[in-house]
Amino acid sequence: MAGWREHTTVLAYHTAVLCTAPNRSRKSVYVSPERVDAFASSFLAFSHGSVVSDEPHAPGVEIGRPAETYRRVRIESKFGKLTALVTDGHLPYPYGREITGYEVTNLADTLTKAKASGADVLVPPYKTDEREAVVVQFPGGYIAEIHSVIKK
Repeated sequence: MAGWREHTTVLAYHTAVLCTAPNRSRKSVYVSPERVDAFASSFLAFSHGSVVSDEPHAPGVEIGRPAETYRRVRIESKFGKLTALVTDGHLPYPYGREITGYEVTNLADTLTKAKASGADVLVPPYKTDEREAVVVQFPGGYIAEIHSVIKK
């Protein structure tokens, strides 16, 4: 694994490769069912944000458990987009290890750029009713989820 300086250089480079608009990144947190309400309440009070969606039966394919559903809470604030993934913590690799997510306009084009910069696909592209996503690992160990919104 790369050191801190190398890691931040890799992060900055790959952010530029994937998307040029920094507000398109999304932070994910994995939270237990017992703590999610307290976490969301605390984060909302701190950030003055709002809950965009609270989906009690989100598709489990998003967390590597396609036969199940899970709770997903999306929050937006002046600090950006945050997604709370409510799980029991038992997730298959690489879920729970991604550092961030990127919303892109064209997933296929972005995946081509990511691969050209040395990324390995850890989770092949998959679709849910609202988005298409892939999980990649860049040189240095940086893992990211890349997704695009499916227009309805």
